[in-house]
Amino acid sequence: MEKTFFIQLGMGVDLHGQDVTTAAVRAVKQAIHHNSMPGLRSVLPENSLENMKVHVRLALPCDHDKLREEEVKAALPYGVVTIEVIEGGMLTSSGILLPDKHDKNDLIYIVNASVEVGY
Repeated sequence: MEKTFFIQLGMGVDLHGQDVTTAAVRAVKQAIHHNSMPGLRSVLPENSLENMKVHVRLALPCDHDKLREEEVKAALPYGVVTIEVIEGGMLTSSGILLPDKHDKNDLIYIVNASVEVGY
């Protein structure tokens, strides 16, 4: 990314089901859904949102190979999206195993996201 305009941060949780993608999508949505960027287009090349670059850094506690990147990318409405996965996040107990929620164990998956926007 040549120029970074801002970085948004979010945390996402999958309470039941142990799906790292669910937690990652929630982290990205939390990061971007509390912002309005009305002037962004005016600083992008050709004043086009198509020229925006979005770099998503996800700190996953486990299951890196199970991350469905296309679902994470779909949570972002504009730009060319890249994803970087690093170690991080958190696993903690929910205190209960619920088979009807597709639990494999009693773990809660917590993912942190950094969403960098620029061009």
